[in-house]
Amino acid sequence: MADIQTIGVIGAGTMGNGIVHVVAKSGFKVILLDIEQRFLDRALGTISKNMDREVAKNKITESDKSAAIQRITATTNNAAMAEADFIIEAVIENESLKSKIFTEMDAVARPGVILASNTSSIAITKIASKTKRADKVIGMHFMNPVPVMTLVEIVRGLATSDETYEATRQLAEGMDKKPVEVNDYPGFVSNRVLMPMINEAIYCVMEGVGTAEAIDQVMKLGMNHPIGPLALADLIGLDVCLDIMAVLQNGLGDPKYRACPLLRKMVDAGYLGRKSGRGFYQY
Repeated sequence: MADIQTIGVIGAGTMGNGIVHVVAKSGFKVILLDIEQRFLDRALGTISKNMDREVAKNKITESDKSAAIQRITATTNNAAMAEADFIIEAVIENESLKSKIFTEMDAVARPGVILASNTSSIAITKIASKTKRADKVIGMHFMNPVPVMTLVEIVRGLATSDETYEATRQLAEGMDKKPVEVNDYPGFVSNRVLMPMINEAIYCVMEGVGTAEAIDQVMKLGMNHPIGPLALADLIGLDVCLDIMAVLQNGLGDPKYRACPLLRKMVDAGYLGRKSGRGFYQY
């Protein structure tokens, strides 16, 4: 841990900017990489705004915020990742894109640097096979919103070494997160349990068992969930839910993971949840 001072984060979207927020606040230097300056600018604006909220709630001071912001460097240049002591990839859930990034980072990163993926369902073993350092590749699945949620699922690929796991576990704790070790199977633990529940809730809507509101109320009041499964699906993005169901079905080959036809129909219609203004609820 002592030798990890600068962390590279690839991808300035929702998960990427959340990870940068937490890493910078924890005292590490951060290099944020994305393909366009406008994505970087938007991420920096979001991080600043989210830190202002923490200042308003007295979780951090104004000087903590400015020190954290100063630790962030944003760039569109891959070569900048040569400075990183640990790299976390947080791009969209697309296997070919992640594979391409890991091949590129394997070439840029110094030998011995760990390459972590924030994938929520794609096989770490498969991503690792695109590099010449499979023992140094691991999954670090943060939960959304990253600054608020404490869990990090740490996913060991087939070749991940004990040293890599230990360094990653310590790093997660250094970010004030609670690491939980899981093995590399489709959906890991979080999405293998969560997504079929969300999918089943969508079947309940499709079959007229209850309205979206009723189903969410039952799960909130009866099962003590802080948010109902359909509101959560809207937050995650229905397209992302559909992608993860496909990963589960393809990876495990079991028809019980087939996506609900209503989920497919809503994604086809562009009703993706909060990000499109409409999902099971209107936003």
